[in-house]
Amino acid sequence: MNGIDVVMVIAIILFARLGVRLLMGYQKMKKNNKKDSNKEDS
Repeated sequence: MNGIDVVMVIAIILFARLGVRLLMGYQKMKKNNKKDSNKEDS
């Protein structure tokens, strides 16, 4: 593997981790919004 391949692998890993963190944060935010709207209804 030359230098560009190594950089590409590292970039792909970092973007994948970022995507997973964003997805988890979005799901948590969505769940919290659902709880908040349920509290307002009752």
